Amino acid sequence: MYRLSDQNRAIGEMFSSIAPRYDFLNRFLSLGTDRRWRREAVARIGPETGGIHLDVGTGTADIALEIFRQKGKTAFVAGVDISAGMMRIGREKGTRAGFGGRLAFVQAPGEALPFRDESFDSASIAFGIRNVGDRELGMLEMCRVVKPGGRVVVLEFSQPETAFFGILYRFYFTRVLPRLGGLFSRRSAYSYLPDSVREFPPPREFAEMMRNAGCDPVTFRPLTRGIVTLYVGVKRHRPG
Repeated sequence: MYRLSDQNRAIGEMFSSIAPRYDFLNRFLSLGTDRRWRREAVARIGPETGGIHLDVGTGTADIALEIFRQKGKTAFVAGVDISAGMMRIGREKGTRAGFGGRLAFVQAPGEALPFRDESFDSASIAFGIRNVGDRELGMLEMCRVVKPGGRVVVLEFSQPETAFFGILYRFYFTRVLPRLGGLFSRRSAYSYLPDSVREFPPPREFAEMMRNAGCDPVTFRPLTRGIVTLYVGVKRHRPG
């Protein structure tokens, strides 16, 4: 059994503290672009309709609800997070949207998913893999619970490679965003964000981590000039 680390506890408490303003700040600070990023991520998972899906780091359930929008009311989504406060808001949103009976929430770390092997048609995580203390174990767990041939989709912040846009991005991300976030919520949470992005491996390195976890092939592509990278892996079939 995986024991929750001090880092995971601290991150969970931090996100619970900003949960009431989280959705508003996502839209405000990204100028609404975060919705398009999530639509593109969900569009890469299968099947086209229905299916049983896992959303790790589900937070306020934006990805989970997008799955229902694209896959229909016959889909089932299990959302996992370490922040009870974030999931409380996600549960309320799911109920208001009419998906309460098809959307379940489980409080657990990404390193120890409480599901059997090959239980899901897909697993996704949006802007959450940075917050998993042991990323290698987190990716192994996501691959473990997906059926062979199923998709593992990761949406995560990255650093633009072009020099001029990269300079603008870093100025916004390190100077402007924490100040704006601090006007409406805890500034420390929005100071944590650029620090965690700087520490995240570059796309090719993270894609290799997904391959080592059991996905092959793995593709990745930048969105919005590299502010975000979308990774898509296919769970390997068993030999023979």
